[in-house]
Amino acid sequence: MTASRIEIFQQMLVTDPANTMVLFGLAKEYEKAGDEAKLIETLERYLAAADDEGNAYGMLARAYERTKEGEKARAAYQRGIEVATSHGHPGMALEYKTILESE
Repeated sequence: MTASRIEIFQQMLVTDPANTMVLFGLAKEYEKAGDEAKLIETLERYLAAADDEGNAYGMLARAYERTKEGEKARAAYQRGIEVATSHGHPGMALEYKTILESE
C-alpha cells in the first residue's frame, strides 16, 4: 500500500520535528483533506517556529472561520496584516484588511 502524502509528511517530522517546511506541507495536506482541527493544530505549531511572511496566517484565519471561531479568525488576519506588511507584501496585507473590513 502506498503511503498518503499526510503519512509521508508525518514520517518526515518524526526524524526532523523542527522542519518548518515539512510542517507547512503537512498543513496544506490537512487543508486539502478538510481536517480543520489538524490544520489549525499544525499551523499553530508552524507559526510558533517559522518566520512566516503572512500566508499561513490567512490559512489559519480561514480555518478558524470554517470552525466558527470568529475572534480567532480576526486575530489571525490582524497578525497576518502585521507580518505581511513587515515582509513587504502590501497586497496580502490589503487582502486581509479588506476581509476584516467586510465583516
